[in-house]
Amino acid sequence: MDIKQLQFLCALERLGHFGKAADACCVTQPTLSMRLRNLEEELGVTLIKRKQRFEGFTPEGERLLQWAKQTISAFDGLKSEAARLKGSLVGTLRIGIVPLSHVHLMPVLKALSEQSPQLRFQLHSLSSEQIIEQLTSNHLDVGLTYLAQVESERFIVHPLGQPDIGLLYHPEYFHFDQDSNLPAPHRLPWSALANIPLGLLSPAMRFRQGIDRTASVKGVTLTPLIESDAVEHLIEAANEGLCCTLVPLPVLNSPMLDHLMIAPMETALPQPALAAVSCRNQSTPNGLALALLQMLKTAH
Repeated sequence: MDIKQLQFLCALERLGHFGKAADACCVTQPTLSMRLRNLEEELGVTLIKRKQRFEGFTPEGERLLQWAKQTISAFDGLKSEAARLKGSLVGTLRIGIVPLSHVHLMPVLKALSEQSPQLRFQLHSLSSEQIIEQLTSNHLDVGLTYLAQVESERFIVHPLGQPDIGLLYHPEYFHFDQDSNLPAPHRLPWSALANIPLGLLSPAMRFRQGIDRTASVKGVTLTPLIESDAVEHLIEAANEGLCCTLVPLPVLNSPMLDHLMIAPMETALPQPALAAVSCRNQSTPNGLALALLQMLKTAH
């Protein structure tokens, strides 16, 4: 048995397809299949349900898969810790982010990359529930998610605060007199939202739920023209003048926003607070995750 076989097993679980798992592991499909059969023979149990294609894991396979994940996590942690002791970090940092996070993550990743040129990053846009699930199953190292979703005894938690709210719009199609430098009482009233086409995140999203609560308290009924679980769709619609959209402040820098403007909203109910979280594992601490959490703590 070697670590490669366990990595193949976990890749198959993650991707659910022999060919995709082989591609992800940079081997041929016959090689991956052969190595997994060798693992089954060595362990003396059938791990994988096979017919014409991958059909899942046997009950024994599900049990041993959890041990494989722990072993790979420990192996990756050992390599990361050794690199950290030499003054650098190596490996891939897997980060899950809720849509419309107000956290300026890219400057932090740039600083980490400059410190550790061999470090790589994978970014995934996920719901808060998906982030917690994938942190627990070792598919993510760090999550930027809502603090209320996090059980502090299971995770290392760094709170990242609550955002203000602004209306994102294209000035060629919509006009507002509000100035972003004016104090809060002079900002855009929520009643203005009743008379403009809106694009909003889907109702299941936490940010959208906070918007709906504030609108209800303000006596405003929101009837969005567009609802989407992808932020890119809302920004594209705003660029076309199809609608305006509500976003957390401060707004992240992006070429997609070059032609758009922000009208800060008047006082809103507090939006759900964000946090950077990582699984708490005292025996094999994740050096990559701890490095990112420390840098986020410094930046915020």
